[in-house]
Amino acid sequence: MVEHLKKKWNVNGWRMLIILIVFALSGSITAFLGKWLIGYLDIEMVVAETIVYFFLISVIWPFTVLIISIPFGQFGFFRNYISRIGNRLFTRKKN
Repeated sequence: MVEHLKKKWNVNGWRMLIILIVFALSGSITAFLGKWLIGYLDIEMVVAETIVYFFLISVIWPFTVLIISIPFGQFGFFRNYISRIGNRLFTRKKN
């Protein structure tokens, strides 16, 4: 699987390791921030809390991954990655 991603993203082993570290750090920070923000909202219903948490992490993650990628020198990769995700989500395919 790692070899497939290296080929797909056209990166070498060290850069792949850095990209995976950025993904891991940004995911952890996003989860922490999401839980922290949920604590301030004081939502009593579990279902509502889950929906709001999912929305929060969906909004926070792209910003977090871009910020974390800057010190690792991978901002260009993640900027392109997020724009491709956005294009897939918001572009309509014509039949």
